Amino acid sequence: MAEKKPTAWRIKGDFLLSCNCDVFCPCVISLGRANPTYGKCFSWWLIHVEEGNYGRVKLDGLSIGIFLEVPGPLAEGGWTVGLYIDDQASRRASEALTQIFSGQAGGPTGWFSLMIANFLGSKSVPITYSKAENSWHVSIPRIIDGGVEAIEGADGGPVLLQNSRYWVAPDVVVARGTKSRIRDFGRNWELSGQSAEFAQVDWQGP
Repeated sequence: MAEKKPTAWRIKGDFLLSCNCDVFCPCVISLGRANPTYGKCFSWWLIHVEEGNYGRVKLDGLSIGIFLEVPGPLAEGGWTVGLYIDDQASRRASEALTQIFSGQAGGPTGWFSLMIANFLGSKSVPITYSKAENSWHVSIPRIIDGGVEAIEGADGGPVLLQNSRYWVAPDVVVARGTKSRIRDFGRNWELSGQSAEFAQVDWQGP
């Protein structure tokens, strides 16, 4: 029997992260090898898909949130992960996003499959994502209330980290959480004032 060909996928859109590190999180420069500021990483992520597909399944306009707890350097694994799937996603789109962000679909997120030690599953939830010129906001009722703002640079624009080998994207906006809190899976994390980042992504797999 012929082996099933992996499903091709693409996600183009916005990536947002808020964590408990002091500004700025060392993961970007160290490529996940450095210790988080306080030893452990507590964070939430949000990916908003402007254009995307998983095979013939359209992902345009959907968002996915990620709950992440890591016991040490990101690249050493041991991750505890939970997924929040946009409740506007069809069953097939929900399954596709779960495959991609659990690392099972390969591509830039494929390494997640090696890093995740405890997968908490996925939840279908309403996700609201909005952005202004240099700020972004995420709301998942009773779970995430997240506001992130870029650090202002010398020219009045955002501070940028450019030309890195960071897995998310080579160019990252340095930011902080203006109001950032996540409560779920028996955790209650207040991340306001701590490190955050924003990037525009264009990922393809497998």
